[in-house]
Amino acid sequence: MNRKLASAGAILACAAVAAGCGSSGGGSTGNTVAGVSSNGKTVTPNMAQNAKGNVTWCIGKDTTGAFSQVVKLYNAQGKAHVKLLELPTSADQQHSQLTQREQAKSPECDVLGMDVTWTAEFAAQGWLRDVTPAIQARKSEFIPSTLQTADINNKFWAVPFNTNAGFLYYNKTKVKTPPTTWQQTYQVAKTSGGLGFQGARYEGLTVDFLELLYSNGGSVLSNDGKKATIDSPQAQQVLSFMQQGIKNGAVPKSASTWMEEESRNAFQSGKVALLRNWPYVYALAKQAGVHFGIEPLPKWEGGSAASILGGYNLGISTYSKNPGGALSFINFATAPAAQKKFFIKSSLPAVLTQTYNDAAVKKAQPFAPQLLTAVQQGKSRPVSPVYPQISQAIYNNVYSALWNGTSAKSALSKAQSQINKALQTF
Repeated sequence: MNRKLASAGAILACAAVAAGCGSSGGGSTGNTVAGVSSNGKTVTPNMAQNAKGNVTWCIGKDTTGAFSQVVKLYNAQGKAHVKLLELPTSADQQHSQLTQREQAKSPECDVLGMDVTWTAEFAAQGWLRDVTPAIQARKSEFIPSTLQTADINNKFWAVPFNTNAGFLYYNKTKVKTPPTTWQQTYQVAKTSGGLGFQGARYEGLTVDFLELLYSNGGSVLSNDGKKATIDSPQAQQVLSFMQQGIKNGAVPKSASTWMEEESRNAFQSGKVALLRNWPYVYALAKQAGVHFGIEPLPKWEGGSAASILGGYNLGISTYSKNPGGALSFINFATAPAAQKKFFIKSSLPAVLTQTYNDAAVKKAQPFAPQLLTAVQQGKSRPVSPVYPQISQAIYNNVYSALWNGTSAKSALSKAQSQINKALQTF
């Protein structure tokens, strides 16, 4: 297989997961989730010193061989011995298999490779060890936004492993100057060839809606995470704006069926002049000969740009019999050398700031500077053990408003009610 295509394919798999990845809140304040406590299961940096024994790393399919290569390099050090246990490519199947192991209190998986949206659920279930001391020892290395998904109740429950953030792609033959606000984006789209995004009834639509909502100062949950706040003036403004964009032709009606790939193909074939999508599109659009530019996502007028983060966190199972060895390997896999290797070989965006300034990274991934900006302005999806139900309430009701004629007010009121019911179940 063409190496660029293999790399792009890896990010495509990650993009599908990234559409189901993310949280809210951050660094020093912490996201609030009831029932999350360390129960004495805390991992400290000194536990990783002189690591020995066996460690099993459970994570999704190693499509490019990068995971195996890093395991091999770690094992060559003669510390703990790591075995890679590959889970299915499907995020749902990965989640199911990890959940089954943890529910059974199995010690099989020491290091859990988790979609960032699972961290709150796993922590609330008591399946993760508190790694706050380990994060604090290295906190300055990480892009601050990437720590948001692991920060719950002022403690860290996992270590960021890779991330992802959306871009605005624009066809340079149709759009001469990239827009800087969502209002400009929709206006340019109306007159210059249309805007594509992930408008189907699934997680991608949740992501796209939240990027505008957060940029407009809106939220989904209260600060304590106990009640929904999505039925707000900011959300009504955003959803009505998106509805109008469809009515006036800025967004094609066919976008109602688009996920990542359908929207990418629409952009590459010239059906739309602008596109909101993930970094994996870059290599494929280049190969397709599209004359395009990329920018971090626009902002809402009067607000700040917000890109929803994707990616994976690495947690240490409560039931691991070798937490010190697990932390030793996690530190290796999230160190500069490994992060550079993952970014170059597998197009997995790094969680360390310094990686984006590396000359070899910039050569292999020319969009690295723009991606760093996008990740730095990144926001997490609502951190909650019931995130899947929250997302479903968002994308179902946003879809109904955009494509089925439901009023913005009615759609958001229903989403608010459904989210509150989901919160009461945990």
